[in-house]
Amino acid sequence: MKTFSLLLALLFSVSAFAQDHKAPAHGTIYGAKPDTTGVVPASRVEGFMAQKTRISVAVRGKVLAVKNGKFIIDGGKGKTIVSHFSTAGVKIPASLAGKTVVMDVIAQKLFIADDLQHFAGDTVKGKKQHDVKTAPKRRLTFEVKGMMVD
Repeated sequence: MKTFSLLLALLFSVSAFAQDHKAPAHGTIYGAKPDTTGVVPASRVEGFMAQKTRISVAVRGKVLAVKNGKFIIDGGKGKTIVSHFSTAGVKIPASLAGKTVVMDVIAQKLFIADDLQHFAGDTVKGKKQHDVKTAPKRRLTFEVKGMMVD
């Protein structure tokens, strides 16, 4: 009897382990369920923001890679957008790469000290002392509240 119950427990644990490696299905939700009204493509979010530094918006985009709880979204025209969940307990499977998702996000432009005069007056004979190296292809970040596989 003990061997039978042990065999049954082993069988169920193997099937549960096998489910973790499947690709996420259409409609799978991570975090809170996103609001799908007024969805903006990820490639148009920066233009949609105009002069604002932060906005809340529903975004549709393709996941390029998943790494250490963060994931990279295709921003169009060679741009990438680094995204992470606002709550710490959400686990994203690596098999999500290549899927299109709809997310409820807070989009934020990166702060570039040189553009906003952080070092104002810090010049030597009219030349800037500080070289700010910015990646023009990574200008946005997303803080995700909820995500659904499209």
